[in-house]
Amino acid sequence: MTFTGSSIRSLFIDGPAGRLEALLNSGAENASHAALICHPHPMFGGTLHNKVVFHAMKALNSFGFPALRFNFRGTGLSQGEHNHGIGEVDDVRAALDWLDKEFRLPLIFAGFSFGAAVGLRATCPDDRVKAVIGLGVPVRPVDERSYDLNFLAACRKPKLFVSGSRDQFGPRVQLDEMVQMAAEPKTLVIIDSADHFFEGRLREMRDAVEQWVRENIQS
Repeated sequence: MTFTGSSIRSLFIDGPAGRLEALLNSGAENASHAALICHPHPMFGGTLHNKVVFHAMKALNSFGFPALRFNFRGTGLSQGEHNHGIGEVDDVRAALDWLDKEFRLPLIFAGFSFGAAVGLRATCPDDRVKAVIGLGVPVRPVDERSYDLNFLAACRKPKLFVSGSRDQFGPRVQLDEMVQMAAEPKTLVIIDSADHFFEGRLREMRDAVEQWVRENIQS
């Protein structure tokens, strides 16, 4: 049964560069997991209100998982300055710490684009995080920096990768190489005709997340 009773709470999390603006969608009383969702590149307009992030949150919250979104340092009302994906890894860790302290539940992570590259680095080695989702993982640089994703070779928790067939930052050959390098278990879903932002294909992206969670997280 889909959870539909979510309310939204605005809050701030103590981060390593200052407070981080966040939104929490409440979960069911008997929630089995809590979820963290990370937004795309802040230098290109990415915030916690991004459409892909919103739909990923709705997908995870539909299972009754309390779902936290936050703005990386220097974005929106979050303090600090953009740190090119380096300090942002610590922002993710601060958000994980908050979720763990607040709910004491197993955690599940989803990140989009920059949020995936940064968030996966923080969540893959974290034993509190039981499963990870990368949406539009940027195997081609979004800015001047390439993202080292080789850590995925040691990430043995369940992994879902969802990308569009026309993702300008996820060429299929490079995407396949990344997925092949990643440790099992792993699943790759390609959304036909979708670009990096899943424009016009957000429903399919959300369905892919929900189906995977249903099959791999929910017993």
